[in-house]
Amino acid sequence: MKLGLQLGYWQAGPPQGVGELVAAAEEAGFDAIFTAEAWGSDAFTPLTWWGRETSTVRLGTSIVQMSGRSPASIAMHALTLDHLSGGRVVLGMGVSGPQVVEGWYGQPFSKPLARTREVVDIIRKVLAREAPVTNAGPHYPLPFTGEGSVGLGKPLKPIVHPLRPDIPIWLGAEGPKNVAQTAEIADGWIPIFYTPKSAGMYQPWLDEGFARPGARRTRADFEIAATCHLQIVASAAEKQAVIDGMKGVVSLYMGGMGAAEANFHNQVFVRMGYEDLAAEVQKLYLAGEKDKATALIPDELVDDMHIIGEPGEVKEKVAAWEETGVTTLMLSFHGADEIRKVAELLA
Repeated sequence: MKLGLQLGYWQAGPPQGVGELVAAAEEAGFDAIFTAEAWGSDAFTPLTWWGRETSTVRLGTSIVQMSGRSPASIAMHALTLDHLSGGRVVLGMGVSGPQVVEGWYGQPFSKPLARTREVVDIIRKVLAREAPVTNAGPHYPLPFTGEGSVGLGKPLKPIVHPLRPDIPIWLGAEGPKNVAQTAEIADGWIPIFYTPKSAGMYQPWLDEGFARPGARRTRADFEIAATCHLQIVASAAEKQAVIDGMKGVVSLYMGGMGAAEANFHNQVFVRMGYEDLAAEVQKLYLAGEKDKATALIPDELVDDMHIIGEPGEVKEKVAAWEETGVTTLMLSFHGADEIRKVAELLA
């Protein structure tokens, strides 16, 4: 199992010390670094900026929101960065949610599975550069001939010859249909809130996708890149403090990401067996009672979602994640020293 450094997306301002984290990760033998985007910082620019001083780690987006750019534009970003990095790009993408897609990007959210399939297909055509790119739609028709068209659209191939005609595409997916489609059309899967305890739930969905005609991958060469926080502690009291400090993030995703009637992250927790808890946390969070919502998050849920413990426990937990089929652990850290300690422990 490989290790990746998850840098995420920015909060109120640019994070400090990221260059040191990236340098430490590459020196320690990490496989990749990953950046994300929500509705503030984008994923490609920080990846390019921080990745410019690297030479071995792969550069991944985890994740690019597909509605924020046209499929051709996403392909151009990936093509360009792949050249600049010497063929190290991993293109991670996802549909986001209706509040962001329609409220921030001003795009329709309906039929996310069909849209995902079209986006992936167009990007692969651009990178293959075998013929001028066309797409029959209906979501991303190329050339565009709909209302407002002047009728001069022309199928094009990229001017730049891609360094690699088949850049790895990983998809963020949560529900049964989306996970199955990911196993069918993508090279890897970026799950959210994947844990050793919940891993069994996903296996039939993945198997369905692998069994479809024309599936690109099998379990043998399909990547599963799961995200968690890994922290080595010196005592049970320190572990408890770390767990307590992470409950706010769990309650945010469980209760505050999305509308009451459409919070896909909340539904993941429901499928994990926390239906009553998820409903109450969401009710409190949306009512503005965030502290009360956070207080409801149980220790065991945080402990399952992340790898926190003394050295021996950390090694056992990492092995448990690997046994479920995870090929890459995307890990978040507070400092370069933590990266070096983890690399030494897991070497």
